[in-house]
Amino acid sequence: METDIEKWLGKEGEKVLREIGIKKEHTILDFGCGEGNYSLPAAKIVGEKGRVFALDKSAFKLTELLKKAKLAGLENIKTIETKGQLKIPLNDKSIDVVLFYDILHSYYFSTNERKKLLKEAYRVLKPEGFLSIYPEHIGLKEIEEEAREANFYLEKKYSKRLIHEYSYTNGYILNFKKLSR
Repeated sequence: METDIEKWLGKEGEKVLREIGIKKEHTILDFGCGEGNYSLPAAKIVGEKGRVFALDKSAFKLTELLKKAKLAGLENIKTIETKGQLKIPLNDKSIDVVLFYDILHSYYFSTNERKKLLKEAYRVLKPEGFLSIYPEHIGLKEIEEEAREANFYLEKKYSKRLIHEYSYTNGYILNFKKLSR
């Protein structure tokens, strides 16, 4: 019998990420990617001409992600160890979709740090790109307000069965678009 994570990495993760707007040839940033529960399905969707930048502060988790990618035959994931920095080491307006999945909570980042991170997401997103947030451990209203302060507007809210760590949970994905400054 398949575990939740096996089902998610098999096909269900791809299905959810397609529904929220990830497409073939996109360039994705998965900030705080861990072992790749969202990076791996995203890499399958974007295909050979797309790219996933998987950022995490844990070298161990990034190594595990690369092992899983190799087993899946995925060569379009580039890992970047952040060492906990909030500055995203990517060019301005270079990313189609930024994923902040289960990272914007108070025991990882203070309010000021979240604001800096949202500004960085704004900087690296292409004008037509979007920021996708899975706000686990933080209030929806709080994250909506912080995103609004960083010049984003809520485009769509999804209620989905998502993977949290290695098990399914029901949660929300909030997609934000950039306001022009």
